[in-house]
Amino acid sequence: MSKKVTIVGAGLVGSLLAALLGKKGFDVQVFERRPDIRKANISAGKSINMACSARGWKALDLVGAGDTVRAAAIAMNGRMMHGVDESLTFQPYGKEGEAIYSISRAGLNQILIDHADQFENVNFNFEHRCLDIDLDTPEASFETKDGIQISHSSDLIFGTDGAFSAVRAVMQRLKHFNYSQEYISHDYKELSIEGKGGEFQMEKHALHIWPRGSHMLIALPNPDGSFTCTLFLPYEGDNSFEKIRSEQEIKAFFESKFPDAIKLIPNLVDLFNENPTSPLVIIRCFPWTYDDKVAIIGDASHAIVPFYGQGMNAGFEDVSILDELMTKYGDDWKVLFEEFQTKRKPDADAIADLALKNFIEMRDLVGQDWFLKRKKIERALYETFPERFVPQYSMVSFTDTPYSEAVRIGNHQDLILDQLAGYEQILEIIDKGELRSFIESNNIIEQ
Repeated sequence: MSKKVTIVGAGLVGSLLAALLGKKGFDVQVFERRPDIRKANISAGKSINMACSARGWKALDLVGAGDTVRAAAIAMNGRMMHGVDESLTFQPYGKEGEAIYSISRAGLNQILIDHADQFENVNFNFEHRCLDIDLDTPEASFETKDGIQISHSSDLIFGTDGAFSAVRAVMQRLKHFNYSQEYISHDYKELSIEGKGGEFQMEKHALHIWPRGSHMLIALPNPDGSFTCTLFLPYEGDNSFEKIRSEQEIKAFFESKFPDAIKLIPNLVDLFNENPTSPLVIIRCFPWTYDDKVAIIGDASHAIVPFYGQGMNAGFEDVSILDELMTKYGDDWKVLFEEFQTKRKPDADAIADLALKNFIEMRDLVGQDWFLKRKKIERALYETFPERFVPQYSMVSFTDTPYSEAVRIGNHQDLILDQLAGYEQILEIIDKGELRSFIESNNIIEQ
């Protein structure tokens, strides 16, 4: 196998890939433009908590970091919906025991860098900004914090440097390289609900959502009793980050839209004004590889919006698939890279579409009666026919079913749910435990 590998980017995917390749005996040099996150003061307000699910755990366990991460994560068994009237409604994510897990991005990044750093053949180089890539050599050029320029040659270069990837920027100069960048109409801002004497002020094992149509607040738990909150608003227009600025405007907006949340955030105005407002972008491109020398993975090749909780999980799954292909093809990187991008691209596009669709669901639909009715039917079908009807969310979050296949099956399920929701007595049939006989007598779930 090729032994010398350069990884550009020491974020979540880059540090995970470094751990995998280090475990396999590669000589790995990781270059990161930021300071070492383990030593630097982490600036507040620049992160959304991660929601780790099955695909993420598979990759973490692959490199041996799963148990360490589990110890720092909190299970979220479902959504807790907060009404304007301060009512609470809980919607389980799946069957009993199925959960997604909240963990801070910075905390997870530190764990993964530490885990990769334990291998003598893995070396991290922080405060090295990527200037250029010679794709044919391949050779990467960097500038240190002191302004010194260096070049580093290797057998393989992986770009894991995020949505605004320097490695991808070089590949974009190639003929026939397709690229699109789409900002959605909403930006986000991080807020926080502090613990009270180390105790949680809301349900610990839930992802909290305040759905309000064109705007939304979410909150994910942390081990210290706090919640990392993310406010999503249009960046312009009514009720937008552009319009809500003064102390009076901020308080009035929260009192009218999130009355129970404002009681838990006494320093709301300070957080709102001090934390940055950040955009949300979808990146699609192809190809992801160049010859047998360079590849981009994770957000560098398929950045998505965070509303399905799959951005990190999809990036981690890239690493799992690379591992499978290394086992299959050994050091034939040309064939390996070709199969990787061909196999992975449709799934990356599928989860990008699903994440955008889920944004609409989370902000607009989750509190509506017809949506709750469909969810009750969906859950009853899952419990009654667990082998024949696995909801799309469960396929995405609790299995490694390819994203594109989950979309195909989910579209078929929508037809079934629409049909069942049209029966006036369907909820009564479910409550009486007569769903199985009703379904089978009407031959509804045949696929």
